[in-house]
Amino acid sequence: MSESDWVSGNIGIRVKGIPLEFDLTVPAAPVKPQRMLPIFQQMANSMVAAGVEVIEGEGKKISCKAHCGACCRQAVPISDVEVYHIADLVSRMPEPRQSEVRARFDAAARHFKSIGWYDRFSEHQAKAPDMEPDAARSEGVKLVLEYFHEGVPCPFLEDESCSIHPDRPVVCREYLVTTPSENCANPTPESIDGVELLIKPSKALKRLNRNKGIESHGMPILTRALELAEMYPENFESKSGPEWVKDLFSTLAGNEQGENIDAAASRS
Repeated sequence: MSESDWVSGNIGIRVKGIPLEFDLTVPAAPVKPQRMLPIFQQMANSMVAAGVEVIEGEGKKISCKAHCGACCRQAVPISDVEVYHIADLVSRMPEPRQSEVRARFDAAARHFKSIGWYDRFSEHQAKAPDMEPDAARSEGVKLVLEYFHEGVPCPFLEDESCSIHPDRPVVCREYLVTTPSENCANPTPESIDGVELLIKPSKALKRLNRNKGIESHGMPILTRALELAEMYPENFESKSGPEWVKDLFSTLAGNEQGENIDAAASRS
């Protein structure tokens, strides 16, 4: 692409008094949201780092570390965009690694289908907005703990580490704890002190653009990504890079965490 095919600019926000600036270079022409995902991932990294700075300023310490893969057995809710990103990532893996990873996805999806977990999770998502908040949260916690206790690892987990770390879902970047890492082997709401980030970009990304077919299943879970990508051809709209960035920040500011964003501005 030539220089004229890109637009550069700066976006500045302030999260609970912590300034964040993003120098972005994005496509000028309309593109699918998958093309923007690496940019959104880097923005998420900066927002998470700002959240960690707040936590550490309170005297707490993040206990997550390499080769601690307990959290990689959780139900990981991803955005529709990441469904197709993961499918593309796997399709570009060389053999025999690609077949090995596909087999792990297939085994995980078949297991959770056999116990009806995906259906129960989708049903919970559909009815949760009409439930009392505490009841909805309690049922949701019960479901995710059930998934965890099945002991099925993420298809990308190798040697208790993420084998696609640079490409891992945004929600994985946000999951941090301050309690002892050994507690993660048998998590409960009482034993895990998760970091409540001021802003969770994953929530905005999940709302940014939904695929009509996948949307009928509720929020997709990572272990089902290859199946969903095959079932439903990608039908995202295309927008210019600046439009996608504007939409992401508008979604961030419009969700329940919007009060943590003091200001947003952009300039070319």
